[in-house]
Amino acid sequence: MRVRVATTALGITAALLSLPACSAGTTGAKHQTPSSARTSKPADAVQKPASLSSAALESRLLDQSDLGSGYLPEPARLAQHDDVSVIGCPALSELGGNAATGGTLSFPHKAKADFAYGGSSSEISEELYSDSAKKLSDGVARIFDAMTGCPTYQVVAGGTPVDVASQKLPAPHDLGDEQWSQLLTFSAGGRSTVVKQTAVRDGSLLLILSGSPSLVDRHLDRALAKATATS
Repeated sequence: MRVRVATTALGITAALLSLPACSAGTTGAKHQTPSSARTSKPADAVQKPASLSSAALESRLLDQSDLGSGYLPEPARLAQHDDVSVIGCPALSELGGNAATGGTLSFPHKAKADFAYGGSSSEISEELYSDSAKKLSDGVARIFDAMTGCPTYQVVAGGTPVDVASQKLPAPHDLGDEQWSQLLTFSAGGRSTVVKQTAVRDGSLLLILSGSPSLVDRHLDRALAKATATS
């Protein structure tokens, strides 16, 4: 049995991404030191460009040539919002909508790509958003704070309960203007899946990488460099 969990856009529900089950004790072990999930640099220290269109963001997503051999694009998944509830985390439950069902965040400009690696043994999802720096900062911080503020909670999607454990991770403070990172463990049917989510805001652009911890770490720098390239 696979634990089907969302790794998109800070999403947390079952049945959005087919991640294979893995042991929480062997995946992402080096990330177990608690730390602040968010760091930031002084606002307006560097003049940043205005927000980007969805078409512009699409061109800045990683593709197979950027990732290397062994990666295959995954088809777009329709967000599933019906019959989903969060138990044991009032702050997250109150957010509702996309934040609690794994859909894309409600910023006006967005682009997304999913990839499977090694015969679907691992997956990685990249999302790009653009809006004012303040709106991006406030929106992502609110969701991250809600998720990591509840060490354990449960998501029930379509009648299927999924236990979730969340943990703040050290954020990559040398990237962008603000950074957030967390580790999520999804458990159902006696199996578990570990997902790392790292978000970096650079001016009016927000990058979110989610998926297997090793893949997120491997491609974060490359993803941000392409997303923020000026030419």
